[in-house]
Amino acid sequence: MNPTLCQLQSEINSTLHGLNATQTQLCPTSHKHKWSIQQIIEHLLLTYSSTETVIDGRLAKRTPTRATPTVANRIFQYAVTRCGYFPTGRKAPLLVTPQATAHPLSGEELVIATDDHLVHLDLLFTEAENLFGPASKCATHAVLGPLNISQWRRFHLIHGKHHLKQIAAIRRTHHI
Repeated sequence: MNPTLCQLQSEINSTLHGLNATQTQLCPTSHKHKWSIQQIIEHLLLTYSSTETVIDGRLAKRTPTRATPTVANRIFQYAVTRCGYFPTGRKAPLLVTPQATAHPLSGEELVIATDDHLVHLDLLFTEAENLFGPASKCATHAVLGPLNISQWRRFHLIHGKHHLKQIAAIRRTHHI
């Protein structure tokens, strides 16, 4: 697996280590309307699925996107993929907003789900990179605009770290 996605996988595994299905339902104490640990991971899983769909679409067409980044896209790309800054306070798009949890899962079960998605995502990224070339803007992100595969990997790492900080804060608050 690519080192960037390996790092993400490792950090997710470490953050979820030892959590039972009751603990993954915990939310920030000061914001009850915020996502639980499981919902945060489900949000990440939804973003992986969304990216898989976008990359699959480009692979099926056998052509990278023809979209060109706007000035705003370039600013967000630079902030996220170069500086590692993920802006806070942005509401998640409906497509990647988790539902209320119907079936609580343990940290280990959530790790398995993320591992499966990251392995699949890595395969798609590698195939796209081989087909389109490493510099090619292969597919378009809704906010960041057209990204090459290295930028896609970096986006998922930085986005994941943003949410893993939220999980770490929940764990600290609840002393788990």
